[in-house]
Amino acid sequence: MYYKMMLEDKVRVPPTRLGEKLEKVLLEVLQEQLEGSIDKELGIFIAVTKVEDVGEGEIVPGDGGVYYDVKFEGLVLRLALQEVIEGLVVETTSFGAFVSLGPIDAMLHVSQISDEYINFDEKNARLICQESKRFIGVGDIVRVRVVTLSLNEREPRDSKIGLTMRQAGLGTALWLEEEIEKEKEKAAGGSTPAPKEKSEKAKGKRKDHAADE
Repeated sequence: MYYKMMLEDKVRVPPTRLGEKLEKVLLEVLQEQLEGSIDKELGIFIAVTKVEDVGEGEIVPGDGGVYYDVKFEGLVLRLALQEVIEGLVVETTSFGAFVSLGPIDAMLHVSQISDEYINFDEKNARLICQESKRFIGVGDIVRVRVVTLSLNEREPRDSKIGLTMRQAGLGTALWLEEEIEKEKEKAAGGSTPAPKEKSEKAKGKRKDHAADE
């Protein structure tokens, strides 16, 4: 789940940028340092959006920079096992699809896409279900569930996030639309026998009435 948080940190402004607008420099330094990083308590930093408050600067002997206590607004992603989340397919391979969750990518293995056999269409960068012909391609938005989660604070790119779509209510936007249509057709089909049965009974009553006459 995504969270907007108010955070505090001590930020160093390098001596080469001391003549620039302070809030702008602090925002850029925070963005460079934090965006894409991982804190196991806070989550995965997606963006630093705004500097709210800046304290007085401090000088450290032997350091040409100035340190400021900064209160800022940030957007983080906190993942949990079995959480349902949406992401963007950014790459497909013969063994699965890479799904972007913002600053970090997760793996959707072919075995977790469908019960069907999956073919890889390298030319069109698609993973295609052999029987239903449903497919996943680069640029698709997918709704997935987190099934494995191992975050690496030191090397965020080495984090391992595993996803699945092999459950009801998961898949691409097109898949979900198809499921909704199927449910509507099923519901409509299940309600038709009742009027027919009622009609037959009414017809029988008319016959009985005619016989009595």
